[in-house]
Amino acid sequence: MAEAGQSSVMTNAITALTFAKGTFGELDLGASAEVMREKVARVKAGDLSGVEATLVAQATALNAIFTELARRGALNMSEYLNPTEVYLRLALKAQSQCRATLETLANIKNPPVAYVRQANISHGPQQVNNGIPVPSRAEKNESQQNKLLEEQHGKWMDSGTAGAAIGTDKAVATVGKIDGA
Repeated sequence: MAEAGQSSVMTNAITALTFAKGTFGELDLGASAEVMREKVARVKAGDLSGVEATLVAQATALNAIFTELARRGALNMSEYLNPTEVYLRLALKAQSQCRATLETLANIKNPPVAYVRQANISHGPQQVNNGIPVPSRAEKNESQQNKLLEEQHGKWMDSGTAGAAIGTDKAVATVGKIDGA
């Protein structure tokens, strides 16, 4: 019993039977579990036709739900705003689920292709340096900052001589010699 209670096939067969009871009446649990086992075996063997059929059928049902809820929302729009909002919100959720279902089907039929710029396959430690090459220590390392400060080669932008302070604005006057104020 513990094995059956933890079996994904058996527990999902019970769930399916519970929800199908209203539509199909009482179904045999053993037969339902066997049908589910066969479906699982087909998917494991690579046959996704059942999965594809399920997704197409679900997308079609979701589209029908969207259409009916949108229709009901439109009928209530002129008089009852709260039911209109509920119907249209549910309609858009059904539409979104329909789109997601169709996207899943498209990904199964045509898996996305990954474009890999670099594949690093190693059986031990490896180092990959992508980007700007770092200069080795043997090369002469020039400071980029000094090059930025030069207007032309050998001529500095700052002449090095101090200018006189402007006498009209005391807030920017020259700092005093004694206390720095």
